[in-house]
Amino acid sequence: MTTQTSRGLAVVTGASAGIGAVYADRLAKRGYDLLLVARNEERLHALADRLANETGRRIEPFKADLGRKEDLSRLEARLREDASITLLVNNAGIGSVASILTGEVEEMDAMIQLNITALTRLTYAAAPSFVARGSGTIINISSVVGIAAEALNGVYSASKSYVLSFGHSLQKDLADKGVRIQTVLPGATATEFWDVAGYAAQKTSSTTMSAADLVDAALIGLDQGERVTIPGLQDLGDWTRWEEGRRAISAQFGNAKPSSRYGLATANAA
Repeated sequence: MTTQTSRGLAVVTGASAGIGAVYADRLAKRGYDLLLVARNEERLHALADRLANETGRRIEPFKADLGRKEDLSRLEARLREDASITLLVNNAGIGSVASILTGEVEEMDAMIQLNITALTRLTYAAAPSFVARGSGTIINISSVVGIAAEALNGVYSASKSYVLSFGHSLQKDLADKGVRIQTVLPGATATEFWDVAGYAAQKTSSTTMSAADLVDAALIGLDQGERVTIPGLQDLGDWTRWEEGRRAISAQFGNAKPSSRYGLATANAA
């Protein structure tokens, strides 16, 4: 049990298992009090009791289904109003391996609501308070399929591409206001995600990382000032070159005339 001064209240969504539960454990041990958000009340209370006993931190369970507007609104209000909150981990999410020909559109819509809408609304709720205080940290959990878009379900990949792009924009808007933004891109990680997504065999693959290693690496990346953290990427230079290429091509989009490859000038002259 610890008696160290609290580093503030960390909010972790999807906290009852997997990556979220490991974040809860590590942040409590780093001196944060916790607001743990998840749907599974039994698991949530068990985790909260264990961490409170082990760390001496104040751990509050917050039962919520972030796919439900009323539950999401309650958490948004807490983020706006509680000045003790210093860190938000947007981890809650669901995935799929189904193609557009086999997936159910209602399930895809629910995925968008959780992976995109909830994450966005919670970030919008937290950011103004952090800016007002001149400090705060937002960690958004994306995925490597946000780049490797063909790897899994298209809606899932697109939702994680959104999180990555959103993180770049948040950096632009908030970095000079004392708010730290980190976007984490896990690869395959050994959690119940794969059971829900419909491909449980991935949990035991030789290319699958443990949730503990993923979170520990991500937090070290945060300590080191990484804006985008990809724990499974062995050569950071690969990401640096990717980013340099993305930013370089972005400067080439602003042209009033289409490229000559479309032959419009020749066609118009004829």
